[in-house]
Amino acid sequence: MTAKTAISTPDAPAPAFTFHQGVRKGPFVQVSGQGPTDPATGEYVHLGDVAGQTTRTLENVRAIVEAAGATFDDVVMLRVYLTTRDDFAAMNEAYGEFVTKYCPSGVLPSRTTVMVGLPREEMLVEIDALAITD
Repeated sequence: MTAKTAISTPDAPAPAFTFHQGVRKGPFVQVSGQGPTDPATGEYVHLGDVAGQTTRTLENVRAIVEAAGATFDDVVMLRVYLTTRDDFAAMNEAYGEFVTKYCPSGVLPSRTTVMVGLPREEMLVEIDALAITD
């Protein structure tokens, strides 16, 4: 039976509470919800700019996926949490540019987008991911 291992990388923000950046068990990599935090400073970035926050958040997701030994192209599902429907178009455009760039197979991940209240007022978006490797 494959052991469950915690994923940790300095290239993504440290988790704020009692969870890991990601967990790997066998071929499955689950990335905890990420926000628009610069891992070098621990500060929220692109305040008020959901497109910039989306790109930064996806960069954090990618760093954790790669720390688990996978690639972003191995991501099969992304869940996007937005604070308002008004940000959907801008998020979707930035999201589309990112996933197209980092999925050379041309098979983009499945996605769910929901509107929620997020833990910090600065956060306009949060994203988690599931990757499956060979």
